[in-house]
Amino acid sequence: MMRASPRRRAAGFTLIEVLIALVVVAVALLALTRAASVQIANFDALRERTLAGWVAANALADARIAPERPTPGRSDGRVELAGRAWRWQREVSAIPHSDILRIDVRVFRGEDTTPSASLIGFRGFEP
Repeated sequence: MMRASPRRRAAGFTLIEVLIALVVVAVALLALTRAASVQIANFDALRERTLAGWVAANALADARIAPERPTPGRSDGRVELAGRAWRWQREVSAIPHSDILRIDVRVFRGEDTTPSASLIGFRGFEP
């Protein structure tokens, strides 16, 4: 005669276990999405500062290599780099008791009022 065997538990996951696993995966994916969006925003800001730095370096180099030394005062200009419009302001000032000019360059993206980059350089007088 066969004995009745106790009922065996079915192999697999219960519905509650599956739902908890889905909640954990959903929270993890949300966290990863948020981290990715922050990294993308940081990358865009870094790219803008890098391009603005190049514009500032170009404006400073123009003042340094010009055949005639720049006159003290403020000048500005516009340039396009990497498909973006940039505006730069250059202020040249004489250093007291010195034969050196100080050149301050600030770069703005488009019509922004906050500079994206700034750079300071110097140029000596030619005899």
